Amino acid sequence: MATLVLSMNVMAQEAPVLLSEASGRVTLLDRITVVSRTDESALESLASVSQISGEELERRMATNANDIFFGVPGIKVYSDGRPAVSNINIRGLQDAGRVSVIVDGARQNFHKAGHEVSRMFWLDPQLVQQVDVIRGPSANTFGSGAIGGVVYFETKQPDDFLRDDENYALSLTGRYESNGSGWTTSAIGAYRFNEAASVLGNIVWRDYGDYKDGDGSRVDNSGFDVLSGHVKGTIRPTENSELTLGWTGSRDDWSSTATRDYRLDSDTFTGEFKISDAEEKWLNLNIKGAVNSIDLTQTDTGPRPGTSGYDLRTTSFDIWNTSYFDTGMVAHELTVGGDWVYDDFTSNAASGGSDTYNPTGTRRVWGAYVQDKLTYDWLEVVAGLRYDSYELEASDKNSGDRFSPRLSVGVSPFREGVLSGLQFYGSYAEGYRAPNTSEAYITGGHSFPGFSFAFLPNPDLRPETGKTWEAGINYKADGIFDAGDTLRLKAAYFHNDIDDYITIPTFPAIPGSECASLGHSMCAQYQNVYAAEIQGFELEGRYDAGRYFAGLGISVIDGHQTDRDGVRSDLTTIPSASVTLDGGMRFLERRLTLGGEVQFNKAPSGTTFAEDYTLVNLYANYQPNENLRFDFRVDNLFDKRYVLPIVDVSDGMHAQPGLTVKLGATVRFGG
Repeated sequence: MATLVLSMNVMAQEAPVLLSEASGRVTLLDRITVVSRTDESALESLASVSQISGEELERRMATNANDIFFGVPGIKVYSDGRPAVSNINIRGLQDAGRVSVIVDGARQNFHKAGHEVSRMFWLDPQLVQQVDVIRGPSANTFGSGAIGGVVYFETKQPDDFLRDDENYALSLTGRYESNGSGWTTSAIGAYRFNEAASVLGNIVWRDYGDYKDGDGSRVDNSGFDVLSGHVKGTIRPTENSELTLGWTGSRDDWSSTATRDYRLDSDTFTGEFKISDAEEKWLNLNIKGAVNSIDLTQTDTGPRPGTSGYDLRTTSFDIWNTSYFDTGMVAHELTVGGDWVYDDFTSNAASGGSDTYNPTGTRRVWGAYVQDKLTYDWLEVVAGLRYDSYELEASDKNSGDRFSPRLSVGVSPFREGVLSGLQFYGSYAEGYRAPNTSEAYITGGHSFPGFSFAFLPNPDLRPETGKTWEAGINYKADGIFDAGDTLRLKAAYFHNDIDDYITIPTFPAIPGSECASLGHSMCAQYQNVYAAEIQGFELEGRYDAGRYFAGLGISVIDGHQTDRDGVRSDLTTIPSASVTLDGGMRFLERRLTLGGEVQFNKAPSGTTFAEDYTLVNLYANYQPNENLRFDFRVDNLFDKRYVLPIVDVSDGMHAQPGLTVKLGATVRFGG
């Protein structure tokens, strides 16, 4: 069961492109990643890191998270026919916090057991300024649980939107999508009070009908409407300090069947305080706090009418300081920090009391870490150690703790010539994921026509431990064929061993057992299998010569799990093999961009329903002046029908959208 992803639009992506009013020239920048706490770009990291810039999001005309990550190696997003919600898969790992999704420091921990998408995460792409992805547990400075990786969304802020000579600005965007007759309207406004204070507000409304798949069949209940908003303000009390306060929220409505409707209300409040001093390099302090409230209402109008509610409030606190100093000829970037996360989950079943599939409970997770990045001429070493502790509490208690190390070594052997930007690196990192309350305390009977079973709790469920080896190269070169071209390349092989991997097998009820006493012949229980093993290869790169651009990326993933009896089986969360090509040209002093993408996908050997498919996309962007922009895009040009292999088909199989034409226009005012 192997996966191959070849992508040409990830590395610097169209990437941070700034249009100079005076000369019309384009400057390409390697932006610092949010997931780096030592001021690194994605290319400079001794880890598999990708970045999606705001310009890339505009070019992609992203509707949801599925569009945001198209072609990014090692990451897949699925919504199972419900575009309003998303689940993120990195390197074959998904669900229950294995991938840490963070918005401006606020963790998105909502998880609901059921046949629908369990993560139910929504963030409108129109609110996003930048997305950073780190694959594997190397980002253990971002908290416990991320054995698959971290996805960090940074929302728009005033300084990203306002130009240097502006005190205020307003932008209006309208878009239409043919498949599902979807409309999007968005407004962004920002005001700069003075050099020390500014604020930005953003509101987005989306209204989409049911889409059609590649066979022309309408996917019932795939329509949705969602209202999203975002406010962020920045205050600089002193020359060396900055306070940022923000709110991001949404009201999301959709249906999963003709008799079941959902409403998801999300409110995230964030605060960040930073203080640094160029003359006092030991002080680079960051403090982040967040409260994230997710309320899901499920209304059934069928044979068993009623309303169920699922509420999660996640409170988090994160603090770290990076000190810069030298010892002899070795430069140090020493980071010391800690974090605390508290999940308070409440469920109310339509029949009364807590939903036994998603029991009411709490989870506390906290940790502390130290990491030092040492640089000596051609040698770079990153060494870190993290301590994690957790406590679950519902009908019983469960707790544990662990130390997790990280070590990365990079070597740059060439000082001159075309190979001067080449770096080899190797790394080893461990991650630690505590079970959630649903996994540990799920109970209740479940039945299908002709088949029934009972869920059994497992309060002794052990945490998962991911141990990842990685070897890779980073390469950066400018002026290869002419003075203005650039090449960026990252490649890595990885091997991830997950001890005590958590899955939910079914097995016959033993006479006299709890299952049998409830009248069921089968049982289901979350259990720790012996191990899971995932390995693969990833490559991503981009060449940009100004007038034209192209890129290349490869990801090969293979994985299996082994039970206590030594029986191996395919992991059902391994995504398709893919090959994506992206390239284009710029005209009219680079105000017009024309391009296209081709992606071939090969289904993993373990799937029973997904097939190979090829997607062809076209896009065009035209910016006649600095305040007006037109966007055009065609997704799935040849109307191919396809199903992602990582989805849950127990409640039906939903193909992805067929041919979709997108039209958009943005107008901007400022002064």
